[in-house]
Amino acid sequence: MAKGGAGRLQERVSLFKRGELDDGYGNTVTDWVLQFQTAAGYTHLRGGEAVMAARLENKHPLVIRIRTSTAARAVTAEWKLTDTRTGVEYAIKDVTHDVDRAWIDLLCERGVVP
Repeated sequence: MAKGGAGRLQERVSLFKRGELDDGYGNTVTDWVLQFQTAAGYTHLRGGEAVMAARLENKHPLVIRIRTSTAARAVTAEWKLTDTRTGVEYAIKDVTHDVDRAWIDLLCERGVVP
């Protein structure tokens, strides 16, 4: 993804991690818990056999870039991401912190949420 400022972050995403919630009866259940929402930029991956195979399986791999923050630095591959406009869910496969520490790139895949 090309380096860019806030003008490139045209999407809005919600990030979730698994957590234990009280069901109201004293039991805890494991469910996705919203951690934060942020602006994001999408880069759809093209080419390569692995990318093409994933698309044939309707997994659609892409890189989602978010601005770094205390909350964003806590994101791991065990989290999931949801596009707040469309409701599409993505599994986070890898987290890469930019060298300049301004951005975090999330390699995501649609259709395979853990």
